[in-house]
Amino acid sequence: MADRYRIFGAELSPYSVKVRSYFRYKGIPHQWIIRNADSQAQYQKYARLPIVPLVVSPENEGLQDSTPIIERMESVHPQPSIHPSDPVAAFVSVLLEEFGDEWGNKWMFHYRWARDVDQLSCAGRIARMMMPAADEEQLSTMIAQVRERMVGRVWFVGSSAQTAPQIEDSFCQTLAMLETHLANRAYLFGARPAFGDFAMWGQLYNLWTDPTPGAIIEARATNVLAWIHRMLWPRAEGNFEDWASLEPTLMPLLERQVGRLFMPWTTANASAIAGGREEFSVELAGRTWTQKPQKYHAKSLAALRGKYAALPDKRAIDAVLDRAGCLAGLRG
Repeated sequence: MADRYRIFGAELSPYSVKVRSYFRYKGIPHQWIIRNADSQAQYQKYARLPIVPLVVSPENEGLQDSTPIIERMESVHPQPSIHPSDPVAAFVSVLLEEFGDEWGNKWMFHYRWARDVDQLSCAGRIARMMMPAADEEQLSTMIAQVRERMVGRVWFVGSSAQTAPQIEDSFCQTLAMLETHLANRAYLFGARPAFGDFAMWGQLYNLWTDPTPGAIIEARATNVLAWIHRMLWPRAEGNFEDWASLEPTLMPLLERQVGRLFMPWTTANASAIAGGREEFSVELAGRTWTQKPQKYHAKSLAALRGKYAALPDKRAIDAVLDRAGCLAGLRG
């Protein structure tokens, strides 16, 4: 039996680095293992699905899916908590965790595979990760294969010629709002990382590693860039803030991105899955968004609705969610 956890992942996987950042914050002994040909036999022994991250416990139990992994570990290692004591701030953090994972991934995946410079950069890094000992000819072949495969998958996150301006506008607008919000605080909810930090960061960290969005971050958002660096090895530098102090700069993000874009998208996606449709369209802030539905996101929305339903007292959070345009979607 191992005396520490093993995290099979990839630096270019936002969900892998999200989990690794959490383990680092908690000080949980672990080994970071890159999933490639060298580790594939170990990985296959415990993985139920062909995804990363895979966390293997000291008892040799395999855990997959970043949000359930963190929730499971939080039940075992509750201190320092990643949930603010203020109940409104705590649920907003849960909501941003979902937003980061499910909407923020659209920014990351779109930018990574939309332009030649980003395609070549990422395909090269993936190829080298998968075949660290490859010669130049083998590497060149692998880069071409990775690029062709991944560019052909952008539809999976809804990226298309129609939606590209919406995705890029959303990213730039969110970046500007986070830049203001992080001007006087170390993390999204105060002086220590919260649940929402890890998911938002996983996407933005990966965006920063790619040429086009990385240049945008470095040119426009120095506070966000400092937070990106800070979240590589996060630590508690003080306390969480209450919602009253967070609201002035965090509410615009909830209203303009979560309420106007993410919530109508995720509810439309769930309806499309329930109706067995192969494509759906939804109006997001006055612009039409069309894509194939995604099964996982319907499952994820159901889990978020379950967390909302379990809240013992909804009066204060309902006022915030209603103002943000999220309440109806969470009630189902």
